[in-house]
Amino acid sequence: MNAHAAAPKPEPASALPPPIPPAPRSASFWGIGWRALRRDARAGELHLLLLAVALAVAALTAVGFFADRLQQGLQRDARHLLGGDAVVRSDRPLPPAFVQQAQALELELTQHLGFPTMARADDAQGGTVRLVALKAVQDNYPLRGQLLVGTALGDPGQATTEVPRPGTVWVDPALLAALGVQLGQALWLGDSRLTIERLIVLEPDRGGGFASLQPRVLLHQDDLAATGLVQPASRISYRLVVAGQDAAVQQYVAWAAAEIERSGLRGAQLESFETGRPELQQTLQRAEQFLSLVALLAALLCAVAVSIAARVYATRHLDDCAMLRVLGLSQATMARAYALSFVLVGLLASLIGVLLGYLVHHGFVLLLAELLRADLPAPSGWPVLFGLGVGLTLMLAFGLPPVLQLARVPPLRVIRREVGGIKPASLGVLVLGALGFAALLLAVSHDLSMGLIAVGGFAAAAALFALGSYAAVRLLRRFVNEATAPTWLRLATRQIAARPAYAVLQITALAIGLLALLLLVLLRTDLISSWQQATPADAPNRFVINIQPDQADAFQGNLRAQGVEGFDWYPMFRGRLVAINDRPVDVDAIPTDRGRRLVEREFNLSHSALAPTHNAIVAGRWQPEEAGSISVEDGLAEELGLQLGDRLTFEIAGAPVQARISSLREVDWSSMRANFFVLFPVSQLPEVPVTYLSAFRAPATAGFDADLVRAYPNVTVIDLSSTLAQLQQVLTQVTRAVEFLFSFTLAAGLVVLFAAIGATRGEREREYAILRALGAQTHLLRRVQRAELAGVGLLAGLMAGLAALATNWALARWVFGFDWTPALWVPLAGAVAGALLALAAGWAGLRSVLRTPVVQTLRQAAQ
Repeated sequence: MNAHAAAPKPEPASALPPPIPPAPRSASFWGIGWRALRRDARAGELHLLLLAVALAVAALTAVGFFADRLQQGLQRDARHLLGGDAVVRSDRPLPPAFVQQAQALELELTQHLGFPTMARADDAQGGTVRLVALKAVQDNYPLRGQLLVGTALGDPGQATTEVPRPGTVWVDPALLAALGVQLGQALWLGDSRLTIERLIVLEPDRGGGFASLQPRVLLHQDDLAATGLVQPASRISYRLVVAGQDAAVQQYVAWAAAEIERSGLRGAQLESFETGRPELQQTLQRAEQFLSLVALLAALLCAVAVSIAARVYATRHLDDCAMLRVLGLSQATMARAYALSFVLVGLLASLIGVLLGYLVHHGFVLLLAELLRADLPAPSGWPVLFGLGVGLTLMLAFGLPPVLQLARVPPLRVIRREVGGIKPASLGVLVLGALGFAALLLAVSHDLSMGLIAVGGFAAAAALFALGSYAAVRLLRRFVNEATAPTWLRLATRQIAARPAYAVLQITALAIGLLALLLLVLLRTDLISSWQQATPADAPNRFVINIQPDQADAFQGNLRAQGVEGFDWYPMFRGRLVAINDRPVDVDAIPTDRGRRLVEREFNLSHSALAPTHNAIVAGRWQPEEAGSISVEDGLAEELGLQLGDRLTFEIAGAPVQARISSLREVDWSSMRANFFVLFPVSQLPEVPVTYLSAFRAPATAGFDADLVRAYPNVTVIDLSSTLAQLQQVLTQVTRAVEFLFSFTLAAGLVVLFAAIGATRGEREREYAILRALGAQTHLLRRVQRAELAGVGLLAGLMAGLAALATNWALARWVFGFDWTPALWVPLAGAVAGALLALAAGWAGLRSVLRTPVVQTLRQAAQ
């Protein structure tokens, strides 16, 4: 056979496959971007990005919806909470001019007064006594809002325009159980025997939260004089309430403010929602601070996750983009196509996050229902717009920069895989994106200090984590002896040292995620728990005031006979600060609202030769029996700008008393001990009329309070047992709301962990495939993988624990105002938690790496 005849003949040119036509340079980026988005969505390439953005938006908008509804509710109900449009409050009867001016402006007006006093059941019902908040009202109370009353326990209440008839009272339902009485039975107030006619379901101007925790008793003003409860030394709050046209009300408010300043009327002030109900504002503000902090941490974590996930996404699409460049697609078209895809993904994720946040914020409303005690209005559209803005900013600032680099991939990468890799984004792009996102976070925090500490602390921590991890990677090879170390340790060391940039990225991302989780654990255990448990177990639960000097010895003997030991016992008298260093007090010159409120009222003062054991002297010295000197609480000194050596003049019983500040004390007002702003360090002040105050832990003896009041009918016994329980209940609600949102941060932390571990998945697959091709056993590679992950997690957790301690200290000192105690176990716990979480995330994300056939991995790497 002829060899030439056997040779195959070349096919004609027409039989060759036609060349692939180049992509037209005018291809629409809309079509390319949409097709790329659909393809990536089906392949699961966008799941991590969607999840990270949706979590961040959900956390922030959940707090945003809650804060928006709360603010609208406060504005809506501000007048109802005052019972009118404006209120003038005073600790003494107002001059007639205030009533005359309101009448001249044709305003509606009503006056009522309130004070704490003891109420007693009839002897036939046991004679139990209870501290109550008494309010005496006129016929036209209230001017704004509705008073709801019921005729049986559990009655939801009906609105009424009436007030108690003479000879009757309306009471809180809780008072019935406390006194063991029922509707229609008698209630003793001082010298008067009154009939309980109705139950108070809702009192519009009572306030909420910590205000008016004692049961309310409402009676007609015509019955007040007969009770004999109003005495010259009684601490009564007088309120003049007006309502009418806005212009007339504003005119009256301006006149009243000028009149109070002109006449120097001490103890009188205009009351608004912000100044008149600070306890509700402060409590909800503290809850909002906690919730905002948790949302901030979740958003910061999601920013890290988006950045890592976008980089992984870009790395996986390098080859595709190089092929598109070969086919003629322009850089501009490719950049617009990917920008369009990411904008659409960010918009979708933001919409999902807004919807989830709207659902979650209802959980806050339910958890804080007892604290809010009102129906909130529907939210505005602002949280929705804010959520969309946060999501798009997050996606474009942290996700788009690495993806836009795909447009600059050189066509040469098709034949040379080592060129055209993803590079770090330019400094300008990173700074611009980070600043925009930080501005949004500061806006949502509603607290500049907290926002700066959270955002700045995380930025500083990220830089320190990167430096620390880089140094650790450089030192790693020096500490592992190649000659004596086991094989799995040598391989793990080489794996980390061979990719220092990826190692730094992984360790930094893991450390940031662990920092957020550890910080929230510290806030929960150290800050919130210390708030709830500020009152020690043996704290006094009874305060007794108005003990007369001739009753002092017998009263103390009575307490000791009942087994009460270690009780606080202090003389008490009232005085008003009228001058500082011989200059009259200028209320307007005091910089803070609290300071102005303090000097406008009378202080409870006391004297004692011995310094209180529960007060620490922080400046100066306490000299027993030093005449003409006083000790001042350091917080008051700070509010009023007082210093050691300043001379204060008090008006006490109509006479001026001057003394020099010789010491400053730190007072723990949460200790439930007898505390005073000002103490004279002497055992006797013979020229000052005093009564005595005692604070003690009451014995668990039935009828103890009733027996005490019967023996000393003039004293007022303040039972704080139920008050403390209610405070704990309110704080528990705030804590549950924070823990509820904590799940978002936990989820965001896990997303960061998976993103950080998955960032090197492709490289690990190729490296392990080569090792397996060279004969490495699977069990050896598993040990290498575990050692690498455990080492990365250990270092990340240790650095995160140290950073969490520092950030926790800053938040405790400058934001929440809690005492801070370093938890030295945190770095160790962080290291262990980091290693365990890294191993768990590695097992979940990389377990298939060792199962993939070697041939398949090498073939994919060669394509």
